[in-house]
Amino acid sequence: MKKMKKFSLILLLFSCAFINAQFDNYKIKNLDVNTEYSDFGVTYLGDSTAIYASTKRVENTIRRKKWKQNQQPYLELYSGNLTSEGEINDSENFSEVINSKYHESNVAFTKDGKTVYFSRNNAIDGRKLIKAKAGEHEDWGTIQLYKATITDNGEWTAITAMPFNNDNYSTGHPSLNKEENKLYFTSDMPNGYGLTDIYVVDVNSDDTYGEPQNLGGSINTSGKEMFPYISDTNELYFSTDGHLTGYGNLDVYVSDLNKDILEEPKNLGRPINSNKDDFAFAYQSGKKTGHFSSNRDGGKGDDDIYYFEELKPLEKEPMVCAQVAKGVVRDKNSGALLPKAIVTLYKDGEKVESVVVGNDAVFEFVVACEANYKVVGEKKTYTPDDEEFITSNEADLELSLSLILVDDDFIVSGDKLLIKIDPIYFDLDKSFIRPDAAIELEKVIRVMKKYPGLIIEGGSHTDSRASDKYNEALSERRAKSTVNWIISKGGITWDKISAKGYGEYQPVNGCVDNVKCSEVEHQLNRRTEFVIKNPEILSR
Repeated sequence: MKKMKKFSLILLLFSCAFINAQFDNYKIKNLDVNTEYSDFGVTYLGDSTAIYASTKRVENTIRRKKWKQNQQPYLELYSGNLTSEGEINDSENFSEVINSKYHESNVAFTKDGKTVYFSRNNAIDGRKLIKAKAGEHEDWGTIQLYKATITDNGEWTAITAMPFNNDNYSTGHPSLNKEENKLYFTSDMPNGYGLTDIYVVDVNSDDTYGEPQNLGGSINTSGKEMFPYISDTNELYFSTDGHLTGYGNLDVYVSDLNKDILEEPKNLGRPINSNKDDFAFAYQSGKKTGHFSSNRDGGKGDDDIYYFEELKPLEKEPMVCAQVAKGVVRDKNSGALLPKAIVTLYKDGEKVESVVVGNDAVFEFVVACEANYKVVGEKKTYTPDDEEFITSNEADLELSLSLILVDDDFIVSGDKLLIKIDPIYFDLDKSFIRPDAAIELEKVIRVMKKYPGLIIEGGSHTDSRASDKYNEALSERRAKSTVNWIISKGGITWDKISAKGYGEYQPVNGCVDNVKCSEVEHQLNRRTEFVIKNPEILSR
């Protein structure tokens, strides 16, 4: 126990030394725009306009509904003029179309200013909002992500919910990367690491979206990760209460997204962080200044907006070389694009990530230089295709995946293409062809005559009873039995079909050694499959 305490003390001292070293990286100030209410979450629209959320009362407003949890008016979005000193002047309602009678906050704009993503409470069937998961507070509800576009006359319109929204969990805090092809957000969707996690989703060029991907355990913890912001240099700034080097409550951290593997995030230190909640950190584009929010002691209200100036950058690891591997998924025969195909990236045989392509069928991965990779494309009713490549430290890579549409005579099973027949079963410890098996073998003969160029492997499998060695011999006898039957009955030549016994090593269920199973379950493993060894012949 003494050793453990000593280790913990060393870890604490190291963490404190690191954080203290960051004390002089920034200087900050509280802004005049802050009120006694909640003001937070600055986002920039161009160089001179700031958008933020507030519960403040607006002049000439007769009445605003209050949120029961804190008796403050509901959050609305405001816009103001941004001064060279970071102040926000002349605030006004950002949009009467986007602001509703409930909460709106946390926006992200495309560079042209024509599209906005924002967070809003989700009303259910036009009635009251659902109750919160924690505390069953009415008027809380789930937070959902929405998108709107601006017309030529400056009116926001076409408000649409993101396709990955769900009434059972929240999505919010949007942030776009510089290329605008990835949208980062916060969610408490199932199967995450903690209370809230940070996710990313591909934004496709045809205005569709991929499947949300969790950023993983380097970023997300068992606590809360929130308020992602992606800088011009592709760094992720976010707030968390789950990492060890924090001061307490939410602290702002940064992690470099340019690296092949996400690094351990770094705490920005004081004065950005305090022992209260510090969040919604963002730089002004192309500058070393920006804003963040905090409910720290000494502020004017519930949450306040602070302006910061970076005096010197955080110490970081050297940049790791990275490339972009980009490609498209097509039908091999027609050349048509294959939307909704799944493309998976592997590095040295280990899965890195998967994406679902949009209507443009384009996939894109950031990969490390001088490394071995493979991409695999898959789609239902198509045979998979893969491409292996070794990255250099020079040009980005252009890839192409060509999938073959499976005829009704075939079926895809994992990475194998099989002749589509009912299973061929054998009696226990036997290798003769049963009458029901002969019917299925006739189908194999018909397919092989329909596609005379096919090369087939008849692979036989046993159940797990008897010894491994005996089952290997038995499966070999069964494979030869089926192949000999096909050759003798169908006139198929030996160069078109081969036999292979796999023993008991590839069961279709959990009936392995020392597992009690029924006779029906064992029989499922006594089978022969006919695998196409040259599926590319079907695309000619």
